[in-house]
Amino acid sequence: MSQPVPILHHFDESPFSEKIRIIFGFKKLAWNSVRISRIMPRPDLMPMTGGYRRTPSMQIGADIYCDTQIIIRELERRYPTPTLFPGGNAGVPAALGMWTDRPFFQSTVNLVFGFIGDKVPREFIEDREKLRGGKFDIAAMTAALPQMRDQFRAHVDWIEAQLGDSRPWLLGEFSLADVSAYMNVWYARQSLATIDEIIRHFPHVSTWEARVRTIGHGTRTEMSSVDALEIAARSTPDSPSFGDPADPNGRKPGDRVGVLPDDYGKVPVHGEIVSLSAQHIAIRRTDARAGEVVVHFPRAGFLVVPD
Repeated sequence: MSQPVPILHHFDESPFSEKIRIIFGFKKLAWNSVRISRIMPRPDLMPMTGGYRRTPSMQIGADIYCDTQIIIRELERRYPTPTLFPGGNAGVPAALGMWTDRPFFQSTVNLVFGFIGDKVPREFIEDREKLRGGKFDIAAMTAALPQMRDQFRAHVDWIEAQLGDSRPWLLGEFSLADVSAYMNVWYARQSLATIDEIIRHFPHVSTWEARVRTIGHGTRTEMSSVDALEIAARSTPDSPSFGDPADPNGRKPGDRVGVLPDDYGKVPVHGEIVSLSAQHIAIRRTDARAGEVVVHFPRAGFLVVPD
């Protein structure tokens, strides 16, 4: 039986979504694209995610995957060939994502918004302040541009050093490490007219960036958010129930919990545990419009709290 087509809820400018789009291309997948607003509200997505508002989310029927970590884990499980973890590199490519998604991304986003400055719409700033739970200070980012250029360049120099022996990919073969590191270079290129002034000093990064870009995005078909919500409502979650005997806090299927990011977008999603492990937790919830859904999260970078 053929696999259901993944549905990606994203916007084209999203760097984290670009990670997943490149993976679709690498695995040569067909996928459905639901374009969401860069800012709230997202009235057809929230019934499925339970309030999780970071981008992207992936939907397969009535199973909803929040955060790129868990999306990647599920894509690799469903479509193991070609693998994102070649040559026995089962952990390092995933762990590198904590570097690219956090300190590297933070320097990149500050560089981008410091550069575009007063071009940022007020409604976007207000939305991001709600997301972050604090001030989205464009003036401070602009003032910090010299430091952010330094920080971005230092991160890119690590990529250059790894590629210094003219290997085509960071770990020799294409892997999740390339996807994650590419995200920030891609984001800077979309947003900064002066990016070549930095990148031209890194010849290995320049050829590597072009090599990743040629992978493409697979076969993309646009879908409306209403149609995606209807798919969830008429589908049954395909998530087996199982526990984790080694869970250090004694959590088990049936427990009611809230799950939320530990850095920003701290909106807890509430539900009943369906399954859990060291790297994932899935919770069941019911919504008047979406019906019964199972929402999946990673564990690294996320908190699980009592309901």
